[in-house]
Parts: sequence; C-alpha cells; structure tokens
Amino acid sequence: MKKIVMTGGGTAGHVIPNIALMPALKARGFEIYYIGSYEGIEKKLIEETGIKYYGVSTGKFRRYLSFKNLTDPFRVIKGISEARKILKEISPDVVFSKGGFVGVPVVKGARKLGIPCIIHESDYSVGLANKLCYSAASKICCDFPETLKTLPEDKGVLTGSPVRKELSDGNAGNGRIVCGFEEGKPVLLVIGGSLGAAAVNEAVREALPELLKKFNVVHICGKGKTDESFDKTEGYRQFDYVGRGLADLFAAADIVVSRAGANSIFELLALKKPNILIPLPGGRGDQLLNARSFEGQGYSMVIRQEEITTELLISKINELYENRKSYITKMSESTQQDAIKIIADLIDEAAKPAEASED
Repeated sequence: MKKIVMTGGGTAGHVIPNIALMPALKARGFEIYYIGSYEGIEKKLIEETGIKYYGVSTGKFRRYLSFKNLTDPFRVIKGISEARKILKEISPDVVFSKGGFVGVPVVKGARKLGIPCIIHESDYSVGLANKLCYSAASKICCDFPETLKTLPEDKGVLTGSPVRKELSDGNAGNGRIVCGFEEGKPVLLVIGGSLGAAAVNEAVREALPELLKKFNVVHICGKGKTDESFDKTEGYRQFDYVGRGLADLFAAADIVVSRAGANSIFELLALKKPNILIPLPGGRGDQLLNARSFEGQGYSMVIRQEEITTELLISKINELYENRKSYITKMSESTQQDAIKIIADLIDEAAKPAEASED
C-alpha cells in the first residue's frame, strides 16, 4: 500500500481541504498519516477523522519585530528533527502540505530524506510558510490564475481548492423546513464566518425590512452573534453556527452573501451559487485579493466592508439576483473545480518509485 503524510495547520482553512482530499486518496490505495502541531486546531479536526496523528514543534515566521523571532527558529529546527524522525518511521511515498507554519518542518524534514513533496496555496498571495518550502516542493498547487504567474514556471499548477463532497449532497426542501420558510420567495443565505462579521450582521439586519419583501433570509451570524429581538421575524432565521446542516442551507439558497476566505469562495464556486463577497479587511489583504480575482472572472460581486451601507447592500443583492443566471454560467465554465482529481493525480505521480518515472 502507498503511504502519504499530509500536513498543514494553524487555522481550519489549512486543514479542511486536506480532509476533503482524503476519500479520494484512500480510494487510490493510500494509507494516510498526518503531522501537525502539538495542540493546534488541526489535531482535533484530524483525530475526528480517525487518521493517525503526530505532533511536532513549530514556530511562526513573522514579518514584524517580535521577541519570539529570536526563539521560534529554534522551535522550527526542533520540529524538523522531530518530523524527520516520524517520516523515517512511516517511510511515506509522498508528502502533501496545505501550508501554515507547521508545514515548514515537515517539508524540510522530507527533503532531507529525499521524499517528494507537493504543497498547496489557497490564497491569492503566497504565504511566507509556503514560500519557504518552494525549493523542497516538486509541485506547487494554487487556486488563482494570478497566483500561478508568480510561481516557479516548472512547478506551478492551477488546481483550485479541494471542496468537501458532502456539501453538494444537500436537500433544498430540508433547508427550507429547518428555517420554516414557505415556498414562493427566493432564499438569501448570509455567512459571516466562524467568528461572525459585526459590520455584515448589522448591515443585513438594518436591511431586513426591505429584503424580506422579496427574500427569505437565513443568516449565519457567528458564535454569540445572534440577536433575540429578531427571533420572531417572519421569513428570517438566524444561526450562530451550522455544522452538518450547512449542505441543506446551501441547496436552498438562491444567492449568497459571504466573506472571501479561499475555502468559502471555492465552495460557492463548486456549488455554483451567485454571490456577493465582503472581504475581511486587514492581514495581508488576501480576502480582498481573492474577491477581486473572483469578480474579475465573473463569479462574484464585491463590496468592501468600509463601503457598506444599507442602501448599497439592498441594491447589490437585488442586482445579483436579477443577474444570477450569468454568474451561474460563468461558474459553470470554470476550470478550477476539479481540484481533488488534479491534486490526487499529482500525488499519485509523485509517489511513483524513482525507477518508474520517465527521467
């Protein structure tokens, strides 16, 4: 049986695509192992899948002044040693890294052992952790055409982002029943992200009197962000978080308002849901860049958070709904929707014994 070590962590965004890949890799005969940090979010998420998990030391590479910049390199060096020991024990055919700083010691350790590595970058601009892994990678997968142009020519591959298959198995009728929506009005789904989006939540609630004339509205507000004063509003249903039922809500939705994290927008692309993206400001500006790329490709409309007004939000939602078919057509033509197969093919190729390769 072929063996693969997967890695990536720090945020759920570095783990969920790995989980989405796992069924396809198992179907191709891979035995899967995972290396993450000692206690990062990846540990809980991976252990829930039943995959064997190993923890290593890791440190963050900062672009700003911090005392930890003096100590974290030693954690990384320790992590490389730990990862190398684990990799020797497992003896995988290939390593796949989804990014995040935990991926650095794993990829560096694999390189020392001559194990082929494939890395994947979700965001428009490549993170520092993945940049540090360029030299060790045989292929660098990315989500955006613009990103591909910045990668080493012989390594870059446009794949898109792996999306969980179960999201496409939702039932629209169940979604409407859960929300208590009657047939007749289209459904607007608003997703504020796991932590919620105060500016988005406020704008949506202010716009409700007008929106509810035309739409049923289901609003995923973020943990602790629901507002009891709206609980009895007809045609409006709010949740702080949705787990297994999310597929049904997606199926019921005609249009979506969302943040612009890479995983989220590729889920919208895979499900062909016309959408308005409101990027999270700050950081490296990745969400804005992600959103602008999707806007340029005809998949999304974009509103910057600092520009939101009740009137603008209502206007853009109505415009999106009226033109929804053109967005669906554009998304249907996308070549960034077969990520699982493309990446699994690359992993299969990298896992071939050296004597079986053409060179």
